[in-house]
Amino acid sequence: MLELLLLGTAVGTLSGFFGIGGGTILVPLLLLLGFDIKTAIGISVIQMVFSSIFGSYLNQKKGTLDVNMVLFIGLGGFLGGLLSGYVASVFNALTLEIIFLLFALFALSRVFIKTQEHAEHKQLSRLLLFFIGFPLGIFSMTIGVGGSIILVPILVGFLHVPLKKATSAGLFFVVFSSVSGFISHYINGVMDLSSGVYIGLASLVGVYIGIRLKDAVSVQLQRKLLVGFYLLVVLYLAKRVFF
Repeated sequence: MLELLLLGTAVGTLSGFFGIGGGTILVPLLLLLGFDIKTAIGISVIQMVFSSIFGSYLNQKKGTLDVNMVLFIGLGGFLGGLLSGYVASVFNALTLEIIFLLFALFALSRVFIKTQEHAEHKQLSRLLLFFIGFPLGIFSMTIGVGGSIILVPILVGFLHVPLKKATSAGLFFVVFSSVSGFISHYINGVMDLSSGVYIGLASLVGVYIGIRLKDAVSVQLQRKLLVGFYLLVVLYLAKRVFF
């Protein structure tokens, strides 16, 4: 239990410090500790339920959360997430690790790409928002990541949503997708419920610590550390997959 609490605190700290989803951090760490990929994904989904609800509550207090816009993306993500446990159960462990490696490479590339904001705001179709959320819910919950790193550039770059609102929307989307992902993985896959709850609760403390640490360093140092972290994740996953 103590090890799980320490792990959750560490994941939350890194997540708060780098401003990234806990799944990107937690799944590789669990693999390193000897968990199989499907159990690691299930634990990550549980942790996201805690962190996304807590983070969305904070965003709502700040006034950056557009509930009406996110509702339809979230509905699509919820229905998509319901399929994630089945999809994960169909794939073997190696395939899931390869998919996660590709996601980590995408996350690394995002560090070097600045999303262009637009002055004008588009009127967004509810149907379009739903069909953005649906496949993203399937994909993100299948490998145990939040999906906001994919959703935010879509909202800002293509749908002209302001960055702060898009970031809050990305986290609120994870509330929907992670809850349905939890249900789906619990029914279809391997779910270590107690480990996930311990890690999820401890990660909330870690997020607070990470945000405080983030404010104490320069943006340039934070970016360099993030690149270094992603490189370590990519190299470790590549070693698992190819060697």
